[in-house]
Amino acid sequence: MTPIKILFFGDIFAKIGRQGIKKILSDLITQYQPDLIMANAENLAHGKGVTETTLKEMQEIGIELFTSGNHVWDKNDVFAILNKKDSPLIRPANYPEGTAGHGEKIVKIGLNNLLVVNLVGRVFFRENFEDPFQTVAKILENHKKDKLAGIIVDFHAEATSEKNAMGYFLDGKVSAVIGSHTHVQTADERILEKGTAYITDLGFTGAKDSVIGLDKKIIIKNFLTQINEPGEIPESGTCQINGVYLEINPKTQKAIKIERINTEVEV
Repeated sequence: MTPIKILFFGDIFAKIGRQGIKKILSDLITQYQPDLIMANAENLAHGKGVTETTLKEMQEIGIELFTSGNHVWDKNDVFAILNKKDSPLIRPANYPEGTAGHGEKIVKIGLNNLLVVNLVGRVFFRENFEDPFQTVAKILENHKKDKLAGIIVDFHAEATSEKNAMGYFLDGKVSAVIGSHTHVQTADERILEKGTAYITDLGFTGAKDSVIGLDKKIIIKNFLTQINEPGEIPESGTCQINGVYLEINPKTQKAIKIERINTEVEV
């Protein structure tokens, strides 16, 4: 049995994140020899949203599939991207019916089919999303007759409790539940009892010396004054590269390995 090998990078945040992943990706490809490279792209274009240009920039270095979250709508380009046939970008599946784009995608890896599902949490969000638990249950039901080698879920959520619950809810039903959104990598990667790889948050790819990607001085000032001044994004310095490496058994859909990626590069 040859496992399916996947590199999945946390939110690529603005220019520094794009430049950082461009500098280091070839080394990581040499190290891990992935069959598929994924990334969360909701902050790709200057920390908010995604554009045709920034998405193409990341595709050109080898990232094939992009998940997202609640910030994906911040650039108008996204509607055209999401509505393209066979778009490389998906959005959370539990947005209301009729929302642009799709919340799931089947990716061909050699002779294998991999299902990728994107969800967004409800705890601490102002939007009124559909229930992510019921949504993913319906998606899995719809695909139960498909011959799938694996299923990966990007759960874009704030609350660690909601992410933990989703991991246990889907244990044995999917290959991996990968949390995203907070930009802070958690150290709880593991394979759950029934064979599902899990991490609460895979972190982000962006400025290390920052507050989740934004200029630390401005954000500290905002906390001190309670005046919300827009944050600036560092364009140079140390870029942290966060993500996970996964191995999946295509015969059983179960995870064999999950390894955190936490490295850095100067930009």
